[in-house]
Amino acid sequence: MKGLDEQVQEVKSDVLSIAADLNQLEEKLLYPSDTHFAVFVAIAHGETFRLDAVEVQIDGQIATRYIYSFKELEALQKGGVQRIYTGNLTTGKHEITVSLTGKLESGKDYARTERLPFDKSIGPKLLGVTLAGPDGGKTAIDVGDWH
Repeated sequence: MKGLDEQVQEVKSDVLSIAADLNQLEEKLLYPSDTHFAVFVAIAHGETFRLDAVEVQIDGQIATRYIYSFKELEALQKGGVQRIYTGNLTTGKHEITVSLTGKLESGKDYARTERLPFDKSIGPKLLGVTLAGPDGGKTAIDVGDWH
């Protein structure tokens, strides 16, 4: 009986390995490196506002909307990063619009939208979006290249 259990575990391991390989292949086929584009979201260090939702538009078209759970917000506040969007984008000039909604420590609703231009060259483009509240004179939404 033990031999059968070991064989089942080996088959299970092989299936998981094949599934991982297929996922990598699928991502390479769906998002070729020349047009690959991804957006990552983080919260600025020390921010205390509660992030409820983020919407990302690329060139005026909605790319994604995301509503955050308490655990996800907690992870972002501890320095975590979320890949919120993956897609394909042509080379050239583009515009990203990021809208955030949440609540300030005082309990007031907080909403902010920023439109920022960026360039997509040949090769993958990873764009980081750092979110902040209105306090401390910080930019509420900052966009930059990530590596």
